Amino acid sequence: MQEFLPKPLPYPLELGNEIYTKLIKTSRKLSELKGVARSIPNQNILINTLILQEAKDSSEIENIITTHDELFLSHFDNQHISQATKEVRDYARALQKGFELIKQDCLLKKSHILQIQEILEQNQAGFRKQAGTKLKNQKGEIAYIPPQNPQDIIRLMDNLEQYINDDSLQELDPLIKMTLIHYQFESIHPFYDGNGRTGRILNVLYLVYKDLLDLPILYLSSYIIKHKTKYYELLKHIQQNGDFQEWIAYLLEGVLQTSQKTIETIESIKALMDQATLILQEKDPNIYSKDLIENLFLHPYIKSESLVKNLEITRQTASKYLKICEKHNILHCKKLGRNHFYINTQLFEILQKSF
Repeated sequence: MQEFLPKPLPYPLELGNEIYTKLIKTSRKLSELKGVARSIPNQNILINTLILQEAKDSSEIENIITTHDELFLSHFDNQHISQATKEVRDYARALQKGFELIKQDCLLKKSHILQIQEILEQNQAGFRKQAGTKLKNQKGEIAYIPPQNPQDIIRLMDNLEQYINDDSLQELDPLIKMTLIHYQFESIHPFYDGNGRTGRILNVLYLVYKDLLDLPILYLSSYIIKHKTKYYELLKHIQQNGDFQEWIAYLLEGVLQTSQKTIETIESIKALMDQATLILQEKDPNIYSKDLIENLFLHPYIKSESLVKNLEITRQTASKYLKICEKHNILHCKKLGRNHFYINTQLFEILQKSF
């Protein structure tokens, strides 16, 4: 098998009516998600919970498997977490870093991609400098040989950066461009490791960069997990035939489905917050505050220290608040060694079941 050298972007496209029909539906649903996300008063609630879910699903595509329980528990205990859980947390940190960078620079640059991959892989290897990278399938057979020459990789990544940030190169809807950017990045395969996860981070960051989302909270990886075989088949189909129609339709459908599921998750979280608000207002109004409710939903697992820090209250008061919330079945206490923490069980179940 010979190496595959992608052509520089832009690619000539002739899109059928079915693509435009799906694009309209997907754009509307993504816009709805953006609006629903704004209904949550403290956006950190979505960032802390939904980014972890995307991190878990994206890592699972690479056979990096962890449980929701271990992932959320690692928020308090970094000493006894598995390697898989550490890698999922690194993914969440990389996604968060990318989000901060594009908000800061108002661009999505090659240097950002390098920083994202560095956090994912915990090394500074950068773009591939040595030939020999070959991708194998589950049978151990060579399935794809990406560009081998370091100069080709740099040239193609420079071209990709320009295409991402300069819409005059090809006037397309951002959702269509996202599908082409994702294909191009995966075909270049610029890193020794972490290409798949970096590419999936780029998907949602590009949607934020183009202002289609305020936050990187779309679970596109959950769709790819369910249709993983099709994903790789379509990548190969483009490389062999140059036909993007099915690929674009596939990813638009992914955005459509996961937008709807993310909307449902956010609405469930909002309903649960409203329920907790009513319980405290009716049964213990002396401890109720909007800030307390938000802190109960920042993370499924809660320790008194987080309330002490965020609400600027004493440890004794924080402990009192948590015990009252446990009394009303908003939280449940759990012991880990000599430490006690509280679980927002219903929030945990929403995140566990959503995808």
